[in-house]
Amino acid sequence: MTQANTMAPAAIRPGPDRFVVGLALAGLVVLGGLVWLETAPFLLALFAIGAVLGVALYHGAFGFTAGWRNLVTKKRGAGMRAQLLLFALAALIMIPILGSGRDDVIGAVAPVGTSLVVGSFLFGIGMQLGGGCGSGTLFTVGAGNLRMMVTLLFFIVGAVLGSIHLPWWLDLPAVDPISLIDWVGVPGAIAVQWLGLGAVALWVNRIERRAHGDLERTELRLRPIEGSMAKALFTGRWPFLWAIIVLAVGNALTLVIGGSPWGITFAFNLWGAKALQGLGVDMGQFEFWNWAYPAQALADSVLVNIPSVMNFGLLLGAMLAAGMARRFNEASRQTPRGRPFLAAVVGGLLLGYGARLGFGCNIGALFSGLASASVHAWVWFACAFAGSLIGVRLRPWFRLPN
Repeated sequence: MTQANTMAPAAIRPGPDRFVVGLALAGLVVLGGLVWLETAPFLLALFAIGAVLGVALYHGAFGFTAGWRNLVTKKRGAGMRAQLLLFALAALIMIPILGSGRDDVIGAVAPVGTSLVVGSFLFGIGMQLGGGCGSGTLFTVGAGNLRMMVTLLFFIVGAVLGSIHLPWWLDLPAVDPISLIDWVGVPGAIAVQWLGLGAVALWVNRIERRAHGDLERTELRLRPIEGSMAKALFTGRWPFLWAIIVLAVGNALTLVIGGSPWGITFAFNLWGAKALQGLGVDMGQFEFWNWAYPAQALADSVLVNIPSVMNFGLLLGAMLAAGMARRFNEASRQTPRGRPFLAAVVGGLLLGYGARLGFGCNIGALFSGLASASVHAWVWFACAFAGSLIGVRLRPWFRLPN
């Protein structure tokens, strides 16, 4: 009887999903080997960084979409404050690197104009209907979410359409890229970014205090709410602060190793264009795919394209994390139908189209843009949040919970 009682907990204790974990590890090894054979070792390092970022995004549940929606619908700002803290830490690390005079690194700096405003606004709507931003779509797909697979497919379609139309949008009124590093130097750029982020944090706190009288403080915890730190490390959920540190350091390492900050959505452009090219479509007929970087990326293997390699790592890292937590495919075990399916289609198209017009997603345009002290990132932030407000109000019609 005593032996039976001793053995019972071990028998029912949930452990890793060995099949999913094994598949993820095999994918990491095989794809990592192909990257090693195809390219210089630095890309293998970026592939590994992508995998770690995927683990952090999954275990930290660090999706921008839910954080924005919770502020609007529940008047709770923990997710938003975590994002602002992430931006502040990344700016502190990356602005000095970009302002050091090195000629082997370049920031995520883009023009401020019609294309940016329209693209980021559409992206904000799309992230609420599609259910995720660029990074959120990827890590949830890696974790086996079937609905997000639909979103990703149409994200790619929208991105290719956006690339075809982008030259027309860029002919509309715009201001040349503005780098705060060039205007006020490294200390001044950090100060401006921190003051701006602090102002947004005060606004978020005011909304939450007016609604609830207090603030959630979970994003500042170093220890997990439940269980040991070791258990949380492998099975989640991580405190926001753990994910913040990993994501900020990961972006800085991407900048130093790859020469530019972390970006996600150009890879979607490339994957869609290569698929069309494989079907016999001449992508050279479109101006965007004759520009130097897109044309070179289209001619090369995806295993030498930094955003693609990092995205592959992110997908497999999230899959590994979901397998370790035994939560792979936990969010959706059935293919979405009806209005939720339509929301994934429409949301994906808006995400892809908006990301191309807006020079990236929450990662490439917002996170990396703010860490690069680019003015365009603030415009992107405001317009995408405005679009997100509309997306939140459209969700009930699509039978999506708020």
